[in-house]
Amino acid sequence: MQAMSTLNLSQGSVEQKRQEIKAYFTDSFDTYESLFTCLASDDAYFQRAEKLRHPLIFYFGHTATFFINKLILAKIISERINPRFESLFAIGVDEMSWDDLNDENYAWPSVDEVRQYRRQVRDLVLSVIETLDFSMPINWESPMWPLVMCIEHERIHLETSSVLIRQLPISQVKTDNENWPRCNVFSGAPINTLIDVPSGDVICNKQWNDDLYGWDNEYGHHQASVAEFKASQFVVSNGEFLTFVEAGGYENSDYWEEEGNKWREYTKASHPTFWVKTDNGYLYRSMLEAFPLPLSWPVDVNYHEAKAFCNYKSEQSGTLIRLPTEDEWLRLREFAGITENTYSDGYNIALNKYASSEPVDVNQNGDFYDVVGNVWQWTETPIYPFDGFKVHPLYDDFTTPTFDNKHNLIKGGSWISTGNEAMAQSRYAFRRHFFQHAGFRYVEAALPIQVNDLDYESDTQVSQYSEFHYGDTYFNVENFAKASAHFCLSYMPENKGGKALDLGCAVGRSSFELATYFDHVDGIDFSARFIKTAVAMQERGEIRYNLIEEGELTSFKARKLSNLGLAECADKVHFAQGDACNLKPQFTGYDLIFMGNLLDRVYSPKKVLNDVTARLNAGGILVIASPFTWLEEYTERSEWLGGYKDENGETLTSTEALEATLKESFERVGAPTEIPFVIRETKRKYQHTLSEFNVFKKR
Repeated sequence: MQAMSTLNLSQGSVEQKRQEIKAYFTDSFDTYESLFTCLASDDAYFQRAEKLRHPLIFYFGHTATFFINKLILAKIISERINPRFESLFAIGVDEMSWDDLNDENYAWPSVDEVRQYRRQVRDLVLSVIETLDFSMPINWESPMWPLVMCIEHERIHLETSSVLIRQLPISQVKTDNENWPRCNVFSGAPINTLIDVPSGDVICNKQWNDDLYGWDNEYGHHQASVAEFKASQFVVSNGEFLTFVEAGGYENSDYWEEEGNKWREYTKASHPTFWVKTDNGYLYRSMLEAFPLPLSWPVDVNYHEAKAFCNYKSEQSGTLIRLPTEDEWLRLREFAGITENTYSDGYNIALNKYASSEPVDVNQNGDFYDVVGNVWQWTETPIYPFDGFKVHPLYDDFTTPTFDNKHNLIKGGSWISTGNEAMAQSRYAFRRHFFQHAGFRYVEAALPIQVNDLDYESDTQVSQYSEFHYGDTYFNVENFAKASAHFCLSYMPENKGGKALDLGCAVGRSSFELATYFDHVDGIDFSARFIKTAVAMQERGEIRYNLIEEGELTSFKARKLSNLGLAECADKVHFAQGDACNLKPQFTGYDLIFMGNLLDRVYSPKKVLNDVTARLNAGGILVIASPFTWLEEYTERSEWLGGYKDENGETLTSTEALEATLKESFERVGAPTEIPFVIRETKRKYQHTLSEFNVFKKR
């Protein structure tokens, strides 16, 4: 059984493509149902093969309901087939933490009911494909895109369901299914060696009009320079991994990372999950059989096991051995001469050969083996978005939940990876404790590991301010942090240099903007959360955050300092947490002090003004921006600068009070200027405010 390759969505006529999509759908739908014929009885559908996932009956129904739910969402159909199924089977497929068990009971339907439902879905989808009005090429906006999305989604679950079948008791599967044959080639494990991979650049640049279907995380631009390294010729075999097991690797906590040790202690694992220990040695569990451990086949492990083996190998060799990063794997693939976009012939992938792994020394490219296929390969890289990342509105939670530094990328595909999974550009990630048909190869590198391990900010206020400083503009209102800094700089001499203080810097954009002029900028804010975000942007050049859309629905954002033209001056900024009413003495000697929307949020505005006066150089510029929204929760009424009637009953504005407070040491420069700003709270709620800028020059 060999699965169809993913479709070219740009070439051919509408009618040609209609028939191709019809064939691609039936190939996917029929192959998926064929996989479930491997179960010995209907009872097997209801077994929890993996206690962190639903029983297989869920996955049998899930891919069918996905078609209906997405077609409803896309407004391609208007009526449901079975609302109960389309709710029951809709969600719950994302794997949980290994210590987050979910024992909730579900009222599952019978297998025959789900089979009948799948037949109804099949007929409906074929009818939609036959009648849908679309044009070429097929892109994100095409009405045919959701159909292709659903097909590719089912192909993912073809693989994940096969992993669950592999975890069932052997009595629950049919061991003689001729449509799912395993490899019968066995030999001793080859000796693994390290081979040089020269340095080089890797570039990922999948465009939105690409010919081949892609999931959201594949699109965008990524470029990196990869230093030379050595990589193992083979993926690690069962025989090679056996040395680690026999050396007590599962009992030695020193080999395991902190997270891996917690998993090891919780599960009490003593060998790979697809090995079965007997009095006569280990058996190997393929999808449908258990037989003596094939030493030449690749070992199937999770990230924690692979990482522990690398640490063991480091101890044995006296060199730093680790997993490759995604960039190193891409460089290895290129060096091995694998340049095609899709993989099929010549690799143990896409059911091209077997319904199992095969020896690690069969599929050769250059000096390396199994760069593609046989088993997925774990990397050190937690999945992250490329520049230009955006989500598809019909599946906005496909990738973004995995941008949590808990899901590591796997590369290369396995024997049952089909469709998009069997493409060069695919990027799939799993929690580090989970199992796929995944193994690993190891590398030796001279340079310390560099991986992108950014978390994304879920603190609502921090996320709002991250968008306020670094995000989109709304209602044609210029970015306030940028506009504020440029307003300040308009009062500075042409010769750049000197020192500035951004007091109340929040998450830091105005500080970076000021650093385009000044030699040194201190950014200070009372909020440690804000300063943490500013430092993250400075050190890593990127922040990520969630914005509330409505209720519990959020959208994901990633912003890079380089895209704002501010990366080169970032090292001129020093961020610190501090109280504007009680700054440390070293913060002094400034040519500019900017206080952005701070004055009406401190407990003693006069104290702040008196203090900053002493910290500003003679001839220095003080810029105070404020909407003067005095609130007693921030500033006691007696401390307000203005915004009330004085003892004579006369109106005292904050602007007048500000001038009176500063008149002994400053002269006003220009009239007050109002600059607007917009803060996004939710998709449909915004704050639109005017901040008054007052500029003073110290005598």
